[in-house]
Parts: sequence; structure tokens; C-alpha cells
Amino acid sequence: MSAAEVLPVLLVVCKGLLAVVGVACLLSGIDDCFVDLCFVAMAYRRVPAPHVATEQELLGITEQPIAVMVPAWDESAVIRRMVGNILKSVSYSNYHVFVGTYPNDPATHREVDVVTESFANVHRVVCPNNGPTCKSDCLNWIYQAILDFERETSLTFSMFVIHDAEDLPHSLSFNLFNTLMPRYDMVQLPVLCLPTRWHWFTAGHYLDEFAHSHVRELPVRQWLTGSIPAAGVGCAFSRRALRLLAADSENQVFSLDSLTEDYEIGMRLQRYGLSQTFVSLAIERRGPLDQASMRECIGTWEYFPSRFSQAVRQKSRWIIGITLQGWAGLGWRGDLWTKYALFRDRKGLLTNQIVMVGYVAVGFVIAVWVTTSLVPDAYRYPPVVESGSWLWYLMWANGFLMLERLVQRSLCVWQLYGWRQAILAVPRQVWSNVVNFAATARAIRLFARHLITGRPIAWDKTGHVFPSEAELRRRSAPRAA
Repeated sequence: MSAAEVLPVLLVVCKGLLAVVGVACLLSGIDDCFVDLCFVAMAYRRVPAPHVATEQELLGITEQPIAVMVPAWDESAVIRRMVGNILKSVSYSNYHVFVGTYPNDPATHREVDVVTESFANVHRVVCPNNGPTCKSDCLNWIYQAILDFERETSLTFSMFVIHDAEDLPHSLSFNLFNTLMPRYDMVQLPVLCLPTRWHWFTAGHYLDEFAHSHVRELPVRQWLTGSIPAAGVGCAFSRRALRLLAADSENQVFSLDSLTEDYEIGMRLQRYGLSQTFVSLAIERRGPLDQASMRECIGTWEYFPSRFSQAVRQKSRWIIGITLQGWAGLGWRGDLWTKYALFRDRKGLLTNQIVMVGYVAVGFVIAVWVTTSLVPDAYRYPPVVESGSWLWYLMWANGFLMLERLVQRSLCVWQLYGWRQAILAVPRQVWSNVVNFAATARAIRLFARHLITGRPIAWDKTGHVFPSEAELRRRSAPRAA
């Protein structure tokens, strides 16, 4: 077939693809718009947030013993500085840090041992199996080591805080946990991305997604379902919560069947009738050298991957754990709102692929239009989307929903990071779709291979970066929502 014969066929195919993509995007856009309306309804009804104290009150409350759990496989580049930063920056004294390492990772051993030799409240826990196993396995062994430590020292921890080896917890985060427990059995603080160079769209798209999730998505989810998924970092669990989880699963607090061990814990705790909350608290603090006061959000900061391949690997692990393994393990249990939350967690399996198909179809149509516009003698094909047709109105509706979504995302970014990042959130949305498409495709491939061969999906750990001392000194906190 000649090019003249193939092109009309391709245009017909593009029209069909645009119709399929348009309907899928319309349904997804209505779903997203509903969440935004719920957020507005929460503000209108003034849904009560957990009572939190001022900075002075946070510092004045009697400190409960805290166990900090840090899984560390191949983290020699960052673990010493991460633990050292906690030791010198948090405004809390009654805590112990337990770092889980592996027998075949001597480099991380050495880095942790440097800290344990100088600080009695830092302990290295060696998992019995060579790594990498999975984060859940490492956390389970850390938990057992904490129980052994309690028996040996007669110290009883009131809560357990989870952090990763690249985390930068706020100096008052432990104090905030201390204030909210044991009133709540799980407390999740915001996860905040340390801003990088403006043109690093891969790292920047994390900033946009977490801002939108933690300003709007999680509060709405908590309001609708009474449950939230833990983020795996910056979260604390009461002693009662972990004890019940251990008793219910043969002493395996964190599920070994999931790459996102934290995701399902909220729903498991809800079945026990245990309370949980997401807290975004702003603190007014005076800057260094008596500079003007600034609002800080008490949360966990970290750098996210700046390379495309690293982001795809990390997000494919999240997609496997949350959507595929979560679907297999949790099914569709729960009330109507819980099922709706599960649907929102899993719809990305389809929408992440559909959006990319739409990009290809639209790109092809634009290329044909540009060609016919630049070449006067070119054959004029009928428009793919005719004015006044149902597809025409469908495109307009999707355009409006897309604009509404971009505005909402930019507002969330603005609340935390300012107007410059809010503007960048618009072009970064396109790159975010590209990353999510590649990550979803990889996740489906890895999970399909697991189902066919039975080979377990390993802990595909992302390389981590921790701020230098100079960056820590000059870092300014994002504004709080």
C-alpha cells in the first residue's frame, strides 16, 4: 500500500483511539473532580482536624519512649549522615534508633558501627538472610530485635516510627508523634520533596504528585473511609497497633507478600477499630540569625530520583505493591467508600496507559495538520474531530477537566513550595504521564513474569541521595498548607 492509501486508514484508527481515550479520560476526570469537590465540602463543613499543639506545647509534653526503625540495604553512602542528622537535629531525647542491615553488606555495617560506637541509643540489627530480601522482611527483624532489646533493658517503647535511609525528618516530628499518641494508633506526616534544579522534571514530578496527594487526596480519603495508607516513611504506630498486627499474622507485622508493606496497614488497623490520622501542621519559627519568621511544615523531606530509569524502577515497585499485589491480597473488601478508594488506587493501571495512547494519537493528528498546512498542494483530509460532533464536545469536556486538574495541582504545589514550583507543575504534568506510563508497563511485565515463573519479585531498591552539610545549613523549609 502506498502512503496515500495508508494515511486515511491511520486517520480512521486515530479517530477510534481518540474516542476510546476520550471516554476513559472523561470518566477518570469526573472521578478526580469528585475528590476536589469533596475537599471543598470538607472546607465548607469545617471538618475537624486532630488537635495539635503549638511549638512550645510540643516541647513541653513529657516524652514517651520511641523506637525508630530504619531498614538499610546497600545504604553505605547515606546511612551514617542520615542517622547523624537525626541525632543532632531532632528536639527529642527519649528515643532509640534501630538500623537493619544484612550479612552480605559489610559497607553499610561499617557506616552504622561508626555511629553506634559514639551513641548508646543507636543499634545495628543484622537480618539472618543475605540481602536484598524485601523491606518488609527487614522491618520485621528490626521489630523482633526491639522486643529483645526491651526484654534485656526493661525499657518499653510506646511507639514505633519508620524512616528510610534518605529521610530528613523535621526536628519536631517526634514531638508531634508524642503529642498524638496513644490517642491515635497510626499517625502519618506529610512527605515533602527537597526542591532540585528547575529543569530536573523527573525529580520535580514527585514534588507535584506528593503535594497533591498530601494536601488533598489523603485528607479526603480519611474523611470518606476513616483510613489512610501509610507512606512507609514519616509514620508512627502505637505499641498496641504493632502487637495486634503481629498476633494476627504469625508475628509478621509487615506483609512479606507486598513490595509496599506500608500500604495495607491502614486498612488492617481499621478492621481492628484502631484510629489513624494524617496530620499536616504548620509551625511559625524564626529563621537563623534572627531572620524573619517562616512557616514550616512538620514532615519528612527527602530527595527523589532525578534520573528517568531510577524513577521508573521506584514507581514500578510502588505500582506492583499498591495495585497488583494489593489487588491480589486485599481484593475489594470494605464498605462502599473503601472500595472507591481502592478503585482510585488501581485505576492508574489503565489510565497511565490510555493517556500515552492519547498522546500518540493527538501527535499524529497534529503532524498531519501541520503537513497539510505547510504544503499547499497536499490533499485535504476531512477533520478527525468534526466541529459539533459528540467527539468534539467530548474533547472540550476533557479539556475543561484537565485544566481544572492542573489548576488544583498547581494550587497544592503553591501551598507547599511557592509560585515558581506551581508554574513548573504544569509542564511537568506531561513528563509525569511519561514516567507513569513506563513504570506501569514495567510493573505489569514484572508481575506477569512472577505469576508465570513463580519467581519472587526482589527488593528493587532505588539509589538514595542525602543532602550535604552545606545543603542542610542553607536549606529553607517549604511553606505549609
